[in-house]
Amino acid sequence: MNKNDLVAAVARDCDQSVTGATGAVDAIFDVISKALKTGDEVKIAGFGSFSVANRAARSGRNPRTGEAITIAASRQPKFKAGKALKDAVNS
Repeated sequence: MNKNDLVAAVARDCDQSVTGATGAVDAIFDVISKALKTGDEVKIAGFGSFSVANRAARSGRNPRTGEAITIAASRQPKFKAGKALKDAVNS
């Protein structure tokens, strides 16, 4: 399922126009992105939680040349599925 499929499913399930559903889906993604950017955690009961993990700088190797390189520190988004979502997937 891609974003267009998701928007179509939301529009159908909520009896909304595709334009309205697109706005809602985009707004949800924007709110989650902004919260993670500021370091907040987003918890959706029954679905899961989004958080940010800090990765320290580390050394690695260029796979083409074998040359040692330094990989910069970064912040990575994480998602942990909630119990209700796990149960729905496994039933």
